Amino acid sequence: MTGLPRRPGPTVRTRVEEHVGDEVRRHEDRLATEEPLEVRLTWPGAQARRVWVTMRTPGHDFELAAGWVRHEGLLGAGTGLAGVAYCTDADLTREQELNVVTVTLDAAPAREPGYRHEGLSAGSSACGVCGADSVADALSVTPAEPWAGPLPPPDVVRRLPDLVREAQRVFDRTGGVHAAALARADGELLVVREDIGRHNAVDKVTGARLLAGEPVAEACLVVSGRAGFELVQKALKAAIPVMVSGGAASSLAGEMASAAGMTLYSFVGPGRGNLHL
Repeated sequence: MTGLPRRPGPTVRTRVEEHVGDEVRRHEDRLATEEPLEVRLTWPGAQARRVWVTMRTPGHDFELAAGWVRHEGLLGAGTGLAGVAYCTDADLTREQELNVVTVTLDAAPAREPGYRHEGLSAGSSACGVCGADSVADALSVTPAEPWAGPLPPPDVVRRLPDLVREAQRVFDRTGGVHAAALARADGELLVVREDIGRHNAVDKVTGARLLAGEPVAEACLVVSGRAGFELVQKALKAAIPVMVSGGAASSLAGEMASAAGMTLYSFVGPGRGNLHL
């Protein structure tokens, strides 16, 4: 490999022709970057192997990989995160150098990582369970320690989506990314992450806490768009007791949250919100 690799950013420049009524105006615009990220996994005595490929918005790639490993149940008693780094294999092209991340565990994973992701399991920016062998496997959630802290009251819940929106810098420039945030019961935002994929944004939030050595559980997970079951699943694996969504909830998300005792809100905004019973 020669020269410095191009570091992909969260946005790219483009030229557009904007039509408003009878007026036509040409100008520069920004698009949310969408590029593949390959995640490889290794541990003592094991060669690094590919376990997942997703389409993501570059930025916080190590957090994305770490959060995904946590949500997949690969960390557990006796298995921790030893490191995350970009892959430096000599056969990678310049375009691949910053799109391949290797996660190193300090012991064998808590479960065999290949049974859900044999070979190239490509995930789109809208799917969080691609490669699952069965619906039952996709819906399985390993019970986590129950949250023992305070929960956000309704007035705080209704403020959370707007607080997250104020922190969405990439959305301001492109209008094309989702956001996820971890919040305390009083509404304080601990971390906010954006990505073209809803599930990626949630992975980045958990990964940020994990890499910082902070607890991944808090009172509330806030998501900017639809609350799908894959997001509820990730929240449950992180022992987060409340999910607040600015959009709709799917039927399966509601069923999973209810069965697990999670509090789920949808269509939340100033003065409004649906609490799923």
